[in-house]
Amino acid sequence: MRNTDFSVNHAESFGEALHTMRSIPKEERPYEKCFEHGAESLTDAELLAVILRTGVKGESALELSRKILAQSTEANGLLGIYHMSISDLTKVKGLGRVKAIQLKCVAELSRRIARSTFSEGISFKEPKSVAKYYMEELRHLEQEVLMLAMLNSKGRLLRDQVISKGTVRASLISPREIFIEAMRNQAVSIILLHNHPSGDPTPSKEDISLTQRVRKAGAIVGIELLDHIIIGDCQAISMREQKFWCEEESVRGTLHVVSEDLWDRSGDRYD
Repeated sequence: MRNTDFSVNHAESFGEALHTMRSIPKEERPYEKCFEHGAESLTDAELLAVILRTGVKGESALELSRKILAQSTEANGLLGIYHMSISDLTKVKGLGRVKAIQLKCVAELSRRIARSTFSEGISFKEPKSVAKYYMEELRHLEQEVLMLAMLNSKGRLLRDQVISKGTVRASLISPREIFIEAMRNQAVSIILLHNHPSGDPTPSKEDISLTQRVRKAGAIVGIELLDHIIIGDCQAISMREQKFWCEEESVRGTLHVVSEDLWDRSGDRYD
């Protein structure tokens, strides 16, 4: 196809989309509504329409946005976009790769802003707070992920990083890698977290073995392992809470599953 043909077709498509958007009453157009009443007045679909800017032939950006929001099977509304891959998004008729990437980037930006805001007030000295902070990020994953949270001398989060993806096996994870990363970020203490895709946070033998190895290595290098928290489906287990710091106790310890309802005891702190 000649460049002139492409330009004409592109212009026609843009004009059609613009005409479709203009057919919407002015007070319902996302840009005008945002200008008059602020971004908080926009619905989820209207926010997406502003990001997408244009729709496709015969369909406005607003209509395309509503179709995208209805596409996800993992979660409703905007949260569904976060769980959809770029490939999933491009299956929506009228949504190309560029717009799909834009949406994924906006979803990730929103997640990071939310986490940054939340981390300002969170106490990483409390197992319940740590579990709550990482719950939504880890509980939906279909494979195991081991995350390292690195803290400063005041117990504030310096940085977190995924150390391993796939089955979290002690034999495949080296404490050396963990503490090299911790020292690189000048961490004073660390917390390990990983998810169980089954939804059951009960520690396995591998989880116990890994915890003991990292704890012993931390004592040598002077960076304390404060906890190893296992995330299930809306529930979590603090291995320190369960006395897994001692091998004898870990064998006969009684598990206490942590949730919003169950973990409400005073004194659940690392100091």
